[in-house]
Amino acid sequence: MRLRRRVNRSARQKFSAREQCPAAKIKDLSEEIEEIHAFKMMNKPKVCVLRTAGTNCDQETAFAFNLAGAEAELVHINSLISREKNLADYQILALPGGFSYGDDVASGKIFANELKNKLQDELKVFVREGNLIIGICNGFQILVKAGLLPGNEALAQEATLTINDSGKFEDRWAYLRRRAKCVWTGDLPEVIYLPVAHGEGKFVTKDKAALDSLKQNRQIVFQYCDSSGKSAGYPDNPNGSEEDIAGICDRSGRILGMMPHPERHIYWQQHPRWTASKSRKEGDGLQIFRSGVKYAKKRI
Repeated sequence: MRLRRRVNRSARQKFSAREQCPAAKIKDLSEEIEEIHAFKMMNKPKVCVLRTAGTNCDQETAFAFNLAGAEAELVHINSLISREKNLADYQILALPGGFSYGDDVASGKIFANELKNKLQDELKVFVREGNLIIGICNGFQILVKAGLLPGNEALAQEATLTINDSGKFEDRWAYLRRRAKCVWTGDLPEVIYLPVAHGEGKFVTKDKAALDSLKQNRQIVFQYCDSSGKSAGYPDNPNGSEEDIAGICDRSGRILGMMPHPERHIYWQQHPRWTASKSRKEGDGLQIFRSGVKYAKKRI
């Protein structure tokens, strides 16, 4: 509020000065625009879209966040490791889809090891201060293998995402049933429709106790389903995940991981049957980004 008053007062003073000195009009107007732009940017959460070799959905993820009202920046993991960039300067960390490091060893495993071994302290502080994290597809695999999901203080791995039951890469659209509310789901409808594209998307917990904990703590955010919202087998569940799990969150609801791609359905025209369906302004995926940005804005 103080900045807004200062900007307004400055604008009035400069307007008066320009009337006396017309040659300064263009320069002063440019300065005013920069001040107004700076004020607007102060209200935008900063998003670190973290990438490395093999990441290929970073541009789309950044675009979705910008469309939702944030200021997204593509950041290579080496920039955080070298301290050229500081994770503390951001309110949201996004791990986009792709095939980080070629998915050698296992999908997302090398990236996950880098987070745990080189950025663990920064990540723990980032989470402890109430910031948000989202991992999409390969990003979900990374969060799970880094121990950030389902989540525990020791960052011990309690689940994995492994080879699809079909034994092949699944590239299709899937219905998702929202099971639990978290920061990222906001006002999402009970059933949404998003594309999936993965070869290792089968969610499996290390034991029954870990699965029971997910259920008891309401950490299962999305489950694969049919168009009516009911559980169904393949291909509605494209990978054979336990309990049809498509996405989970940590206990705080601030860290979300999901295999489907919300950044690929931000416009209604991206829906495979958009010409035959009732027109809508936006795709189902955009609301996920809006919800995260809305929450982060309140904390700026």
